[in-house]
Amino acid sequence: MSDQRPSERPGPTGPPSAPQYQQPQYQQTQYDQPPQFRPQGQALYERSAPVGPDGRPPLWAPWYGIGFVQAYARYWRKYVRFDGRASRSEFWWVYLWNVAISVVLGAIWGIGFAQSGRETYVTPSGVETVVSEPSALFFIMGYVGTLWMLVIVLPSIALAWRRLHDANLAGPFFFLGLVPFFGGIALLVFTLLDSKPAGARFDRPEGSR
Repeated sequence: MSDQRPSERPGPTGPPSAPQYQQPQYQQTQYDQPPQFRPQGQALYERSAPVGPDGRPPLWAPWYGIGFVQAYARYWRKYVRFDGRASRSEFWWVYLWNVAISVVLGAIWGIGFAQSGRETYVTPSGVETVVSEPSALFFIMGYVGTLWMLVIVLPSIALAWRRLHDANLAGPFFFLGLVPFFGGIALLVFTLLDSKPAGARFDRPEGSR
């Protein structure tokens, strides 16, 4: 049993050392990679353009990114359907097809015109050339060209109608094109507008008919 008092107990040798503080360790926060942004509304477009069993959008739905040949086949299958939507590619591929076919028919008609007998008359308003003896080619292509214009007029109006729907515009905006000059420019601008997901309100799915 020690007879030393608590206050007299020997302490550690040397001066007391200063408390040791450890350098705080900070971990760098790991941030996720920035999200990959797609064009505005693209995800909504994908949801609003369903895919059928064959991997293609059903006939009542728009087809974004459709090919040249597929667009023209779809144009004839939707001959006078004014419901639903049409993507820009659906509209402009068909427009290119119709212009190209019209140019070819016009060129063949021109050949027939060159082969026809013509007479030139001088009138008070100027010089006029009249076909006096039309060639068979001129005669046939005249009827073919007229029939062609009659056949494409309704499906072309329906296609423009659906293109307006895809831009979330009502189909009757098409009639602005009948206004001289400015109406045609306005309709052209409308057909160039980007697709709007809200245009799905014009869809009429087959199951709901």
